[in-house]
Amino acid sequence: MKKRTLIAEELDAAGIKVQYDEHVKRILSSRQVLARILQGAVSEYAGCCTEEITEWIEPGIEVSRVPVKPGGKRENELLITGDNTESKVPGEGSLTYDIRFRALLPGQSKPAAVKLLLNVEAQKKFYQKYHIVTRGIFYGARMLSEQLDREFTASDYDELKKVYSIWICMNAPKHIGNAMSEYRIAKQDLIGAIPEQQANYDKLSVVIICLNEEAPEGNCAKLHGFLNTLLSPAMDAAEKERLLAENYGLVMEQELGKELRQMCNLSEAIEERGIKKGLKRGLKQGKAQGRAQGRAQGIQLAKAVIRLAGEGKNEEEISAACHITVNSVREILSD
Repeated sequence: MKKRTLIAEELDAAGIKVQYDEHVKRILSSRQVLARILQGAVSEYAGCCTEEITEWIEPGIEVSRVPVKPGGKRENELLITGDNTESKVPGEGSLTYDIRFRALLPGQSKPAAVKLLLNVEAQKKFYQKYHIVTRGIFYGARMLSEQLDREFTASDYDELKKVYSIWICMNAPKHIGNAMSEYRIAKQDLIGAIPEQQANYDKLSVVIICLNEEAPEGNCAKLHGFLNTLLSPAMDAAEKERLLAENYGLVMEQELGKELRQMCNLSEAIEERGIKKGLKRGLKQGKAQGRAQGRAQGIQLAKAVIRLAGEGKNEEEISAACHITVNSVREILSD
């Protein structure tokens, strides 16, 4: 029996796509990558160098894997030991975070001084059945309520830590392009003025980062250039590693380089498999017009289907756009 490799022909397209998603999560969970995200998207780290931020990120970064019920009052749970990626609260259901971690604020080094709890999510498209900002608020609110009996006890609410929910949206529509917005709790005096320090109510921020690799750079922030390069499905691994090192100072650790190469290989495998299926269909349809034309039609059809799927279109939308049946779309994208 032949040895199964990461991009072996035996792997079905659905399985490959699942692995691709997992590689994206693991790449985003790199301390070097998270440091650059914090530097560009979290105001508390503006002006700090990535080397410093890397040291402030806790040792344990959790990527969605096996869910574990959070909670408990053991002393070591108040230290920097990593957060579970699934949240279960009685009566509130459960949710699973892509990446969850904690970080010290600049200038603070003691475990007791942990101030920020952060969650990073990767999305293949901007438009969902819901608004991403609304989901981000829900995730942030859950991270706040979970702190009872973990970060503080009884009525000691002043120990509540600020939370960030950061959403990275790939394939943003052209009219949005490369953009970033923050949604946060703010104070507005309606009658008179109530004296209150911002730190006492500024406890939740949702940051949405939209990426569009094809959009003109314009005033695009350095973070967008970094993430577009890091997550590009079209760029080969060697070129990606070179640009990340030369332009963004990323040190190609063995594990990070391995994840990048595997992600690129998986992307190529998905496209190659889809082209083969589309080619087969195109050859069948093009017999009357000649084999060469049928081959060209098959490749063009497969590329169109794969491109639309990469933009987050569902099977029905791809079917309508390519003028083929839903079953044909499934045939190209999977076994």
